[in-house]
Amino acid sequence: MSIRDALAGYIAVRRALGSKFREPAVTLGHFVEFLEREKAACITTNLALRWASKPERVQRATWARRLSMVRRFATWLSTFDPRTEVPPTRLLNVRHRRPKPYIFTDQEIERLMAEAARLSSPRGLRALTHQTLIGLLAACGLRPGEALALDLRDVDLENGILAIRETKFGKSRFVPIDDSAVAALAHYGERRNRLVPRSGGFLVSEDGTRLTGDSARRTFANISRAVGLRRTDDRRVGRGPRLQDMRHTFATRKLIAWYRAGLDVTRELPKLSTYLGHKRVSDTYWYIEAVPELLSLATERMSRGGAP
Repeated sequence: MSIRDALAGYIAVRRALGSKFREPAVTLGHFVEFLEREKAACITTNLALRWASKPERVQRATWARRLSMVRRFATWLSTFDPRTEVPPTRLLNVRHRRPKPYIFTDQEIERLMAEAARLSSPRGLRALTHQTLIGLLAACGLRPGEALALDLRDVDLENGILAIRETKFGKSRFVPIDDSAVAALAHYGERRNRLVPRSGGFLVSEDGTRLTGDSARRTFANISRAVGLRRTDDRRVGRGPRLQDMRHTFATRKLIAWYRAGLDVTRELPKLSTYLGHKRVSDTYWYIEAVPELLSLATERMSRGGAP
């Protein structure tokens, strides 16, 4: 069995167990292409490490993530092919640190969307897709992967509801959206359907295929540099304000609004946790610790004898 055939079997097994396995499938496909170019008959630790650390303008944590995908595949493959070497854990010695969220201002979001609208786009679809993606994340607090996974059937504009299916932790949920978001998505959908009526994905690239996470992150990094939110000489995609920070901004604004309105945030927090699709309410509490203004508001509330 070739490594490419083995990968197809591995992907099938992971998906049969309930994982969508989209990003790892693409990433491991690139790894197999690398092995084929190297004319390698099996996975070795040296080859895995060389491939994982191949991208130059990324953080070391990205190397570790790539290597971890190979490690899991190699562990599975080693049960069939004893020649397979499984890269040891902590080979790159990277400690995971949750990135400090960047909280966008209204003006920054407007500048990002305006810059997205100016993207090179022969049919205008690329520019409109990235502009819509930024607006959707800012307005609804979705994970970027959730927005990119939306199919046409998941976007119910008549009732103003998005169906988020089997996302992180295997959870599904319905997300209500306000009238302004409905109008923006309707405008995008009308233009998109004229240009690529047969595509199943809602957010699509210029050629009509589903917009990928890699493309979305890379384009957002370029847009961020163009509006001054990233250094122009830093080409690393993972460094600086990210698409994920639109979700952080949404959650933070909601919490700040509750504090300023004098609401009992402890009682309101489970609602936000459910809306965001968090596994535990404690995951939502993280925003209070991560954002100085929220921590200050929580401290002030406690000093008056109330719950945080």
